[in-house]
Amino acid sequence: MYRETGLQGIPAGSTQDDTSLLALVQLGDEQAMAALFDRYSKVVYSVALRVLRDPASAEDVLQEIFMQVWRNPDSFMATRGSLGGWLAVVSRNRSIDQLRRKKPTDNVDDIALASPYNLADEAERNNMMEKARGAIQLLPKEQRKMLEMAFFDGLTHSEIAEMTGDPLGTVKTRIRSALLTLRKAFQS
Repeated sequence: MYRETGLQGIPAGSTQDDTSLLALVQLGDEQAMAALFDRYSKVVYSVALRVLRDPASAEDVLQEIFMQVWRNPDSFMATRGSLGGWLAVVSRNRSIDQLRRKKPTDNVDDIALASPYNLADEAERNNMMEKARGAIQLLPKEQRKMLEMAFFDGLTHSEIAEMTGDPLGTVKTRIRSALLTLRKAFQS
């Protein structure tokens, strides 16, 4: 059943903030949900693909997350950060959960990845990736190593402490310091 809401009256060129789109999603507005999907699906998929290294599994995570937003838009709390950041973290966590549930059966090198991106989006993404790589390379070696283990290998702080032999508090402090440094780099 199609519901008439306020989204149709908004000019195509204007942007709405995430909070108002989520409010419309809560009312069942499919166009608001489509706007959120268009805005954040690439981020969610990219994070899932980076962790899972499997396009089909990354698409499953993408679908699960946006179904969660559709069913329960209140699960996001605007006071705790941005919607894009929250979706990226949820994507990362769901992907890691999926990795932990299954054992790898395919060699990662044997998987062919399709690239359906247009050149403008790809160029923008490459610029962001270069900025991220540059900021990460400027981190002290210990912080960079622990950040990569936590975010890209999906290890818990305890697992990192076990693997490196460092105290748990040191692991947490290094990861936190690295994240604060990266945040400053992206805000400048």
